[in-house]
Amino acid sequence: MPINFTKAIVGQLQREIADLDNQAGVLKQKQHKAQAKIKQLQRDMKLSQSSSDLSSKLSRVNKHNEEIKTATRALADLAKQITAKKTALEQHLSKAARREES
Repeated sequence: MPINFTKAIVGQLQREIADLDNQAGVLKQKQHKAQAKIKQLQRDMKLSQSSSDLSSKLSRVNKHNEEIKTATRALADLAKQITAKKTALEQHLSKAARREES
């Protein structure tokens, strides 16, 4: 492969890895916010007087727990993709280094 083509692939892989890292950061923030909302709801539940209010808060807690589970699954998928991209990047970089030596 020509060096320019290898550089293009390496650049593309680096951009994709950076994009996946950004997506992972966004998902981690969503998880953190959902956990904070759950904690707030749990505090509010202690002060609640009516059963309908408690029921509403429990529903919201369940919704936030589902959001956390979804984000966790997505983070696991992103981690796999990042690992695959980093492996491909290392392979292309080693190929480029071998070509430059010869």
